[in-house]
Amino acid sequence: MGSIAPSSKSLASLLAAPLLERASQRSNVLEVGAGTGSVTRVLLPLVPGGGRLDIVEANPHFAAHLRHLVRSHPNMRETPEQVRVHNLFVEELATDCRYDVIVSGLPFSNFPPQQVEEIMGRYLDLLRPGGTLTYFSYCGSRWVRALLTSRPEARRQRDVKGLLNRYHHHYAIGRWTVWGNLPPAEVWRLRRPIDAVASAAC
Repeated sequence: MGSIAPSSKSLASLLAAPLLERASQRSNVLEVGAGTGSVTRVLLPLVPGGGRLDIVEANPHFAAHLRHLVRSHPNMRETPEQVRVHNLFVEELATDCRYDVIVSGLPFSNFPPQQVEEIMGRYLDLLRPGGTLTYFSYCGSRWVRALLTSRPEARRQRDVKGLLNRYHHHYAIGRWTVWGNLPPAEVWRLRRPIDAVASAAC
């Protein structure tokens, strides 16, 4: 849990935008940290015929809620095998699939830098060459925590921010601010280099 309210429709739509841009193409999509399904609800109608959506959620109660959401969604009644909910951490996801789009709802600011590094590396491994990753962070949260927490915690926040900035420098292709979210959020879009070699496909 890293938020005080579910993601707004504006934030969810911006996170899902790369899939909307691929509307005419078969796409494999991975959503990580789906929570109660605010972004999942936007993704489900966008999964085209023959596409695939894997949803990773570590919280078992949220995972059960997501399975119910998928089963009851009208777009999934004829092709339920298109969508799978995995109750685990993304580092534990065992798959040979490579994804065209990854949408991350994980609260990186809550994690130790080493775990953020592992997750970001995993995302890049799971993306097809040219594939895109979107994720968000809350505006100003690092500065608020730096004022209210201990020095070690403030140092952890700085280290996580610095690590993510390195990924932005190498892979970012866009950044947007969603002021209508509570709290306001910053959305990043990263792309795996097109000349990268994918080891597997599905």
